Amino acid sequence: MTPEIALQKAVRIRLTSEPNVIALVPAANILDRNGRPNPRPSIIIGEGMSRDEGDSIARNLTRVWMDLHIWIKEPSTTGVKAVVGAIRTALRERLEAGNVGIHIVDAYVESARFLRDPDGETSHAIVTIDARVEVV
Repeated sequence: MTPEIALQKAVRIRLTSEPNVIALVPAANILDRNGRPNPRPSIIIGEGMSRDEGDSIARNLTRVWMDLHIWIKEPSTTGVKAVVGAIRTALRERLEAGNVGIHIVDAYVESARFLRDPDGETSHAIVTIDARVEVV
């Protein structure tokens, strides 16, 4: 398993088991998919990026960024802001990679953007998670 996949799985498991998140977005609507329209409300695991880090010869630390897209049918951005708050709280506790040999050292919400969809009925947020993942 790669650091990127380990982080994705750990984030999805955390979000689908966190009562404050699933009170706002059903667990069945927290998805890794490509296609529109997305269910409303939903959290879609989106784009990402990674970079090998570390000054050691082992080169076993990877920095991973992952975007989550939140979609809610609402005229304001209040709902997506509430979901982002729930995600931020859910990530305050350390994530478990669920795989022997991979350790998620740290993961947190680096940034959040709040947007209105051109359809005039949908709010959208993009959350970027910044993580350090170590292969041990």
